[in-house]
Amino acid sequence: MQFKSLLAGSAMLALLAGCASSPMEQQQEEAATAQATYQGSLPCRNCDGIDLDVTMMGEDTSAAEERTFTLNASYRNHPQTPPDENYAGNWEVLTGTPSDPDATVYELTPDGDGQIYYFMRIDESTLELIDPERRRFENGEMLQLTRQ
Repeated sequence: MQFKSLLAGSAMLALLAGCASSPMEQQQEEAATAQATYQGSLPCRNCDGIDLDVTMMGEDTSAAEERTFTLNASYRNHPQTPPDENYAGNWEVLTGTPSDPDATVYELTPDGDGQIYYFMRIDESTLELIDPERRRFENGEMLQLTRQ
């Protein structure tokens, strides 16, 4: 009788131990697949705007090969109806701009051909497109993407 109780207790302990480790595994999986999506509309001389959608996978502290991105640009009511631009590649974390040495800047480098994009982190939910010299444009507030 005591053997059956011991066996049942051991089985219950093993079951509870398995349940206890499950949330930790989920947290590790979430950390490994962290992603942030930012969206906005940029001004356009020949159209009603450029809808930009940027998804960054990985963390600032992730290994370089784990920091990837996709960028999709769509032109609204452009007279020449250019095709959407879709890029994928890796991103780096840079520190500092000429006006703010502590600023966080993300450098998005597409695989193959394509323009390198620079975004300054304004706050937890806002990125702003800046120039390759890491300077803000005069109309910076019109160049901001919001986290979704």
